[in-house]
Amino acid sequence: MKNIATIALIAASAAFAGCASPQSTATTKEGNADTKAVAKAGTPSEAKTNAKTVPMADLQPAMKAKAGAATNAPAAWVADNSAKLPARPEELKFAALDFTPPKAKDFRRTLPDGTPVYMAPSKEFPLVSLTLTFKGGQWLDPKDTPGLTAVMASMTRTGGTATIKPADLDEKFDFLATNVGVSGGQGAVIANMNTLSSNLDQSMTLFFDMLRNPGYDQDRLNIMRGQATEGMKQRNDEAGQILGREWKYLIFGEDCFESQQATKDGWDAITTEKLRAQHDKLIQPGNLIISVTGDFNPDDMMKRLAAGMDGWKRGDMASNPPAPTNVFKPGVYRVAKDIPQGKVRIGRRSIQRDDPDYFSAEMMNEILGGGGFTSRLMSNIRSNEGLAYSVGSRFEAGVYYPGQFAGAFESKNGTVALAIKLMREEFKRMQDEPVSAEELEIAKKSFIEAFPGQFSSKDATLGIFVADEWTGRDPEYWQRYRDSIQKVTAADIQRVAKKYLNFDDMAVMVVGKWDEIAPGDQTGRAKMSEFFGGKSIDLPLRDPMTMKPMDTPTQSDSAPAPKS
Repeated sequence: MKNIATIALIAASAAFAGCASPQSTATTKEGNADTKAVAKAGTPSEAKTNAKTVPMADLQPAMKAKAGAATNAPAAWVADNSAKLPARPEELKFAALDFTPPKAKDFRRTLPDGTPVYMAPSKEFPLVSLTLTFKGGQWLDPKDTPGLTAVMASMTRTGGTATIKPADLDEKFDFLATNVGVSGGQGAVIANMNTLSSNLDQSMTLFFDMLRNPGYDQDRLNIMRGQATEGMKQRNDEAGQILGREWKYLIFGEDCFESQQATKDGWDAITTEKLRAQHDKLIQPGNLIISVTGDFNPDDMMKRLAAGMDGWKRGDMASNPPAPTNVFKPGVYRVAKDIPQGKVRIGRRSIQRDDPDYFSAEMMNEILGGGGFTSRLMSNIRSNEGLAYSVGSRFEAGVYYPGQFAGAFESKNGTVALAIKLMREEFKRMQDEPVSAEELEIAKKSFIEAFPGQFSSKDATLGIFVADEWTGRDPEYWQRYRDSIQKVTAADIQRVAKKYLNFDDMAVMVVGKWDEIAPGDQTGRAKMSEFFGGKSIDLPLRDPMTMKPMDTPTQSDSAPAPKS
């Protein structure tokens, strides 16, 4: 889970809900790992130079070409600096990165009504970004209206205000070149406004009016209901969507908010009155932390915020989400889907964020399957065997209760069993053998060198502080982060692997053509009957509108015989 995308505040919602590690509230591999910390380098006159190793500082003057330089300037530069160029790229030497993570207390203020405010002013652009994060999310949805919080958040933006029609509000924001969004996730409702600093006062007036006095236009609600209903009809079209929802049901249980799915009946039960009731419960100062970045004066901004909050009734703070009550059951689970490649997930419940095993478990996962092309799963199942284009693993630590660990891949039906077997063998190897010194060093560098990227922007930095305050993280966590990574040993990784990588304690979820998957590969190296005594649980497809099983699940005591 290293390199998890910078905590855009919308992503922080999952952290509040209890399924995010520090990287879960930081950066993803697919996300921006841009590092803006400045490396300390000596001046050219102070640096030692030779033909083989050259400090990057010596090459910096070459970047300062004059606008009126002659067309042969590149050639002239090479002639003048060739003695400084190394023979090969790997001989370049870089100064050590010097980065000290910021501290939340240096950015935090408090409004007169007690609302925390994080500020990071900047004069880079004439823009201001204002974000209001309200604690409380999908776990507070009534049982008969799953998805109510998400609908309420969206309608808060699109439904106008008590005095402004939806289309008119859209036009006003567009005229001011102001982007506004409101989203409701598992753990928070997040409202964001981005505007020109010259239009700040007008934009803030509209923004706070929208949040405090939403219109919840009935016509807009009807349009949203119709769009959602049409979208539900496609729920069984994609195998990945089927796998994702069934996995959540298996890990957390169907009654847990983590697994909840909107239904047609639930949508039909949503009324403007219910939207207002949910709004009053969640979008109110008692649930709020504010963050602001951009072109503003901090003292003036505090006055503007105090004016926007003036008279807004303060309610009770939302509770933390409850732990799932579902009893996880290992085994093989299958869903029939006529596709050429089976989609597979293998895993179990994991640990909580503050568990002493956390850093060791993260390093274990990095080497096993989280490290991309340097990971064992990728090297074995993809590179060596050619069984899967994409393969890897994730280790998520929950905030309020244990999260989940899962390895995943997709492979052609006939080789699914073999890929599962190879993944099981890699789990076992992590348990039986200490990782190599090289693997450990690469994993540590991967975490440590990407660390500054978690604070790559002011928005990302404040997002981390907001999530940390809501979830009660130790204020010194980020200062100790790299030391905690450095302290992990090969013995620590082997120890946690023995605790969390027992294949028999896991579930195997397969979506695909079971009659082609079960017999295994043509060479006879593996078949599904090798796992869990050959028993598997058939999970029928669910009605896309009700999420109820369309058939009765059955248990198969043996896999189909190979075709002759």
